[in-house]
Amino acid sequence: MKIPKGRLPLSLMAVVISAVAFTGLIFTEDLRALTGTSILKFTACSRKDDAVAKSSKVSSEERDNMPVLDDDTVDEDKIGFSAKECSVTEGRWAFNRSQEPPYSHHSCPYLDRQVQCMRNGRPDDRYLYWVWEMDDCALPRVNAAVVLEKLRGKRLMFVGDSLQRAQWLSFVCLVEPQIPPEHKSMNRSRSLSVFRAKEYNATIEFYWAPFLVESNTDGHIIADTSKRIIRVDSITKHARHWIGVDILVFNTYVWWMSGQRIKSLWGSFANGEEGFEELDAVVAYRIGLRTWANWIDSTLNPNATRVFFTTMSPTHMRSSDWHNRNGIKCYNETEPVRERGYWGSGSDRRIMQVVSGVVGRMRVPVTFLNITQLSEHRIDGHTSVYTEFQGKILSEEQKANPLRYADCIHWCLPGVPDTWNQLLYAYL
Repeated sequence: MKIPKGRLPLSLMAVVISAVAFTGLIFTEDLRALTGTSILKFTACSRKDDAVAKSSKVSSEERDNMPVLDDDTVDEDKIGFSAKECSVTEGRWAFNRSQEPPYSHHSCPYLDRQVQCMRNGRPDDRYLYWVWEMDDCALPRVNAAVVLEKLRGKRLMFVGDSLQRAQWLSFVCLVEPQIPPEHKSMNRSRSLSVFRAKEYNATIEFYWAPFLVESNTDGHIIADTSKRIIRVDSITKHARHWIGVDILVFNTYVWWMSGQRIKSLWGSFANGEEGFEELDAVVAYRIGLRTWANWIDSTLNPNATRVFFTTMSPTHMRSSDWHNRNGIKCYNETEPVRERGYWGSGSDRRIMQVVSGVVGRMRVPVTFLNITQLSEHRIDGHTSVYTEFQGKILSEEQKANPLRYADCIHWCLPGVPDTWNQLLYAYL
C-alpha cells in the first residue's frame, strides 16, 4: 500500500489517535523478548499489534528512513517491521483461502515445467494458501514496485543449485507483472540466466554452482554421485561471474548430502582427476565453504555489495519423521506439520553449525535468510509426483510408484519459495 506524503485529514487523524490510545490501554504488559545465538533463531521484534500502532504514529525521522518509491509515496508495508529484530523461525503456518497466490503458471511465463504442480496434475490446491505467521511480527508481502525501485541500476544474483533456481524464478514471477512486456526480457543458459527489467536498468540473475566451489559435475550433471569430484579449494571459475553484482544470494546444501563420502580434490582438473581424497560430507562442506568465505572477504567491497546466504532447504523423505507410519515420503501430504519446532531428518544441524561458524568469522557481513525451520513444516509443498523425470512429465504409471518417483526435495511454484522471498524482501 502506498501513502501519499502530506497532512492527514482531521477526521482520519482523530481515528488514528483513538486507535493508538485504545491499543495503549489494551497492551500494557511487557513485550516478550526471544533471544538466541543460533542462525536459526534471532531476537524477536515488537508484537504485531504494537507494530500496527506504530504504523499509525510515525516520527519524521522514521518516515525519512522508509524506502522511497518516488517523490510522492513511501512504502507502508514495512512500517513497524524490523528485519534485524524479528525471529523468523518462531511462528506457524496459517491457512488463508482469501489471500490469493501472488502468481500462477498462467500469469508467469518463466516457470520451469518441473515446478508447475497444478499444471502437472496435482488435484489439491490447499498448499497454495498457507501463510507463514510469525509470533511477534507481520511478514510483509512482496511489493513489486518497491523491489524494482530498490533494484534500479543494480544487479541481483541468486547463486546455487536447482533449489536456488526455484527461489530465483519465484522472485522473477513476484515482480515481473509490474513491468510492461516490451520492457522486460529473459535469457536463459546452462550456467547463467538473466531476467532484465529494461526500464529500471536492473537484472535478476541466476548462476548455477551447486557446490559454490568447482566440481566435475558443474557443466554436465553426473547422475552417479559416486563419480562426482569436488575441487574444495577452487572457486575462481564461478566467482568471476559474481564480480560487479550488487546483491548476491548464495545457497549450497543438498548436493553435499548424497549419503556418501565426498571425493575432494586440491588443485586443477587440468592435472587430471587422480589424487582425490574421500572426506566426510561435513568436513568437505566446511573446507568448501571456507574457500567461498575467503573469496568473499578478499574480493568484495561490503559498501558496494550485499551478501545473503539462504540456509538449507529441508527434504522430506521419511514420513515416519512426522508420525505418518503408512506414508510414502511426502506423497499425498496436503497439510503442514503443526508441531511447534518440528525438525525432521532431512535437515542436518551439523551443516548449520558449519555455516554459522564460517560466516561468523568473515569480514564481509552476510545476512542469513533463515528458511529452514519454517520450511520444515511444509511436507505438503513439494512437487512429489507432479513433476518431471529426465525431462519428461511423469506418466500415470510413474505417478503410481511414488516410492521411486516422488520428488520430496523440490518445491511447487507458486509455493514455499515465495515465502523465502518475502524474507529477502523484508531484509532488502
